[in-house]
Amino acid sequence: MAYVKSGWLLRQSTILKRWKNNWFDLWSNGQLFYYDDQLREDMEDKIHMKVDCINIRSGYECRDFHPPEGKPRDCLLQILCRDERTINLCAESADDCLAWKLAFQEAQTNSVYGYNPYSDAYTTQPPSASQQVIYTSNGQPYAVAYQYPYQGPYPPATNHVIIQDRRRDDGDLALGMVAGAATGMALGSLFWAF
Repeated sequence: MAYVKSGWLLRQSTILKRWKNNWFDLWSNGQLFYYDDQLREDMEDKIHMKVDCINIRSGYECRDFHPPEGKPRDCLLQILCRDERTINLCAESADDCLAWKLAFQEAQTNSVYGYNPYSDAYTTQPPSASQQVIYTSNGQPYAVAYQYPYQGPYPPATNHVIIQDRRRDDGDLALGMVAGAATGMALGSLFWAF
């Protein structure tokens, strides 16, 4: 698996309600880990965004708590879990808060697809059964068939992450078309001589 996003966030403790700096790692399979420091030696807790998370709030939606001193309300994030845990977070800036919220929402909803080079097919992870457990908004599980059927055993030590780049750069396309036209004209005049 690959990191989707990593970085520092302030987290409010559950008992004393003090703000503490934690290092967060969000993985492409939806796992969110947070640690005491960037060395990742002492894990505080983990959340599986697809299974545990039911809602993500940000900014003025976070009414249950106040930001740390010197931070605006635009920097607040709140993760609400099925087991009635709430994780109160504060980012460095409003832009950083938005980036974390989008990463959390994407991790909560997106599936990770793996590529099996032996069967030349894409499959969802984990491929251990022909059904997948989905949770409703009230936390009740139900099983549905995988969207992409299981195509055989995974290679044991291979992980493939497919990332689609949503940007489009028309400059490269135009440059390629000009280069192709120039090459075509040069070859055309060369073959005209024969």
